[in-house]
Amino acid sequence: MFERLKAMLVKEFIQVFRDPRMRIVLFVIPALQTVIFGYAVNMDVQNIATAVLDRDNSVESRELVALSTSSGHFSLKARIGTDDEARSLLDNGAVRMVLVIDHGFAEQLHRGGNVPVQALLDGSDSNTAGVVMSYLARLSGAYNSRLQSDYAARHLGFVPRIGHVEIASRAWFNENLESPPFYVPAVITNILFIITMLMSSLAIVREKEIGTIEQVIVTPIRKLEFIMGKTLPFVLIGYIDVILISLVGALVFDVPLRGSMALLFLATTLFLMSSLGIGLLISTVSSTQQQAMMSAFFIIFPALLLSGFAFPIENMPLPVQWLTLLNPLRYYMVVIRGIFLKGVGINALWQQILALGVIGVVVLSAAVMRFRKTVG
Repeated sequence: MFERLKAMLVKEFIQVFRDPRMRIVLFVIPALQTVIFGYAVNMDVQNIATAVLDRDNSVESRELVALSTSSGHFSLKARIGTDDEARSLLDNGAVRMVLVIDHGFAEQLHRGGNVPVQALLDGSDSNTAGVVMSYLARLSGAYNSRLQSDYAARHLGFVPRIGHVEIASRAWFNENLESPPFYVPAVITNILFIITMLMSSLAIVREKEIGTIEQVIVTPIRKLEFIMGKTLPFVLIGYIDVILISLVGALVFDVPLRGSMALLFLATTLFLMSSLGIGLLISTVSSTQQQAMMSAFFIIFPALLLSGFAFPIENMPLPVQWLTLLNPLRYYMVVIRGIFLKGVGINALWQQILALGVIGVVVLSAAVMRFRKTVG
């Protein structure tokens, strides 16, 4: 019994390790992922992209802005002059917060009493917005303490009547900062990527493993037609999943679809080009279905974590942020949340749409070329 078991174990180890690519998949890739995730998975909220609308432009208002940016939590991206600019920046996702200081800010402080300051937050990411609100509360406390200390120093220890700053936060797009509006659109992205990529990664290698790929080669069908025949069913499945999850989100969790359904399907088509292209590329370079599944797994996991689904991309180290530029999930996540929660159109999402199109064309073309090189 033990001899048979030993022989079986030796045979399986030889089967696994005789392929150099499998050794890389089993040992090198997990080590690289551990390093990347150790830096990328960060629940802290830092360097929040912030714009300032300072209508007062006084010494006191500039001190408030300087204190907020020096804290490390907020990164000043723009100084703006109108409410329309604030709305445009939030719609486009260029900033996560707009700090609004009205006329008469310094004058009201000198008169005493409470002085309101408004913070407009992008509430589509409810977790980040909630953390930012707590930072703003601490910011106002720190600013008030500094005011008291500065005025006491200027008046030789005597503290005159000085006002207090109250930062009133208002979340746009997800006013109650509920979790379902934030997660349901992301679920669509994740499910689409996992299902379509896994199914397409097995499409061609299955033909190789059962020995029918040679029969396909000798038929009059062209390589591009073969690829389309393998991918179009998964495209239809992807559309059905989008509609199904959207209906569940609307009926069960009351998640609104504020934007254009046509734009949603356009973005979905471009995203499916990327996910199916990656899956087909894996299928063309894999020899067995087991190898294809393992390879797909080691791509799916980092792609999900580096998509902005749970961890803000701006919190990641700069090299990891550059790496996310190659991830189609990053762009589709922005598009689908913008359509569902913000109701924005192509004018605000064209950069993400363009990136999805470029990545989709490049990856799908590489899969077609690789297929031709492998079996042609």
